[in-house]
Amino acid sequence: MNGAELAVLSSKFQGICQQMANTLMRTGRSGVLNTAHDFSCCILSANNEFIVADESLPVHVLSGPDLMCKSIDKFHPVKKKGDAFLINSPYHGCSHAADHTIVVPVIDSKGKHHFNVCVKAHQADIGNSKPTTYMADVEDVYEEGALIFPGTKIQENYSDIKDIIRMCEIRFRVPKQWKGDYLAMISSARIGERELIQLGYEIGWKKLKTFTHKWFNYSELRMREAIKEMPSKKIKISTKHDPFPGLPKEGLQINISLNIDNIKGTLTIDLRDNPDNLPCGLNLTEATAISGAMTGIFNSIDHTVPPNTGSFRCVNILLREGCIVGIPKHPYSCSLGTSNICDRLENAVVQAFAKLGEGWGMAECGPLLPPATGVISGFDERSNENFVNEIFLFHTGAGASPQADGWLTLTGMGSAGLCLLDSVELDELRFPIKVYKQAISKNSEGAGRRRGSPGAHVEYGPFNSKIKVAYASDGTIFPASGVRGGESASPAEQYKIDNNGKKINLPLVYEVELLDGEKIVSITQPGGGYGFPYDREIERVKKDFVEGWISNSRAFNVYGVKLSNNGKVDYIKTKLKRKLLKKANKYEK
Repeated sequence: MNGAELAVLSSKFQGICQQMANTLMRTGRSGVLNTAHDFSCCILSANNEFIVADESLPVHVLSGPDLMCKSIDKFHPVKKKGDAFLINSPYHGCSHAADHTIVVPVIDSKGKHHFNVCVKAHQADIGNSKPTTYMADVEDVYEEGALIFPGTKIQENYSDIKDIIRMCEIRFRVPKQWKGDYLAMISSARIGERELIQLGYEIGWKKLKTFTHKWFNYSELRMREAIKEMPSKKIKISTKHDPFPGLPKEGLQINISLNIDNIKGTLTIDLRDNPDNLPCGLNLTEATAISGAMTGIFNSIDHTVPPNTGSFRCVNILLREGCIVGIPKHPYSCSLGTSNICDRLENAVVQAFAKLGEGWGMAECGPLLPPATGVISGFDERSNENFVNEIFLFHTGAGASPQADGWLTLTGMGSAGLCLLDSVELDELRFPIKVYKQAISKNSEGAGRRRGSPGAHVEYGPFNSKIKVAYASDGTIFPASGVRGGESASPAEQYKIDNNGKKINLPLVYEVELLDGEKIVSITQPGGGYGFPYDREIERVKKDFVEGWISNSRAFNVYGVKLSNNGKVDYIKTKLKRKLLKKANKYEK
């Protein structure tokens, strides 16, 4: 197989994933799927090797689909055409219980198993003890209350196993919404199955097997080349998560050790030097511990390296059982396995790469799950029905890279900016809420040669109703930090405004009830900066000022650029101020 054939077939596999994703987005019932795009589709070999995913969340696919397929092999060693499996167990390879995953084996007319297609989609409700899929302040999986499927057959001969369907419908708060999402996921997976079978008959199963072999070898070669461009180095680094319930009162320190061997072309990330599992919902799963480290790696290397089993051969992630950043022990909860601690892990990895020198790594990104992306619930008198759904009114910001300013709507590094913002009008149509404000937070960005994304100021509340809002807002005490002379971002904040106009500060983790007319305010976490602010191009500083993202005084005092109120640059005062800022700088490389 030559290079042209390899490129064509890799594009073909990506196209199949795109078809699956398009189906899911167009047919999903909940806003989490049809608006926010909080789902992923990928293809694996029959041996559970990760081949390709397209426009999928890294935290969903860089590890997890392989582990889940292995679990299904264990429980269902014999698979037949028309089978489909549901898995969401954090102890059997899933990212967290809220990510329902459909796995369909691709089996030809002779009964031979060639591939697996995997569709993972975040659910609006999974039967937790509270109406949210993010349970940070629970002691264990029993208090969490999620309905757990460790690799359960849900279809046989292309027909639903109705016992499983009924279990879900009676447990979930809005069963029609879940059923609609389930049908969308099944349809998506079946399209992937159909297209792969057609491709297999068209060009031959043997050729497809040859493709996967060559594709992995090519990807391994590309990864080794990328690693060999780095200096060999051992780096230890830490970051800190805010003190949530169940975590130490001083916050939780996350430690990583990065070892680069540019002779062998290998990377090792050691995560074993971290606390044991803790009585809260923040424990990582095996899948998210690996994918979190992988996300940090792929954000720090040549972006053209394909992420798959082949490139993963060059990477060794060291985990230990019973560790909060490792392999969880049952019954510790992993309800927030894709977000908070995972966010901190991803950020620690890219910060470690930044220590290699100029041009490597990136600054910390804002963590997920402020109230702006909270889970809202209640009873809608307009439809006479209950509702539960995660809203995406604004995302946390990205840290800066050596080449670019931070992405404005990241939603956590593990989401890679792929989750979309809600339409305010659609949210107000679907739910009894009113959005009062959605704006950039001025002067919030982590300043740098490349600045972090600013945060946002979001206000919303019930309209002719009452609602509950569940969130888990990290970055309030330990905001996203900068690297290589870049500054930290401003902290996150959340508070309630009651009907008397009184501001009431809210805890970091909370389920707040809002009465008609009350508002919740979410100041989302921005991203950290990369490089010294006084090295930022004058025109970029001017543009940020004109756009209203920074003030005149911040442009001068932080970036060293003297601007008039209409944006005209005073180059003489700018040169003098930047000289003084550089002289006063104490940063050591």
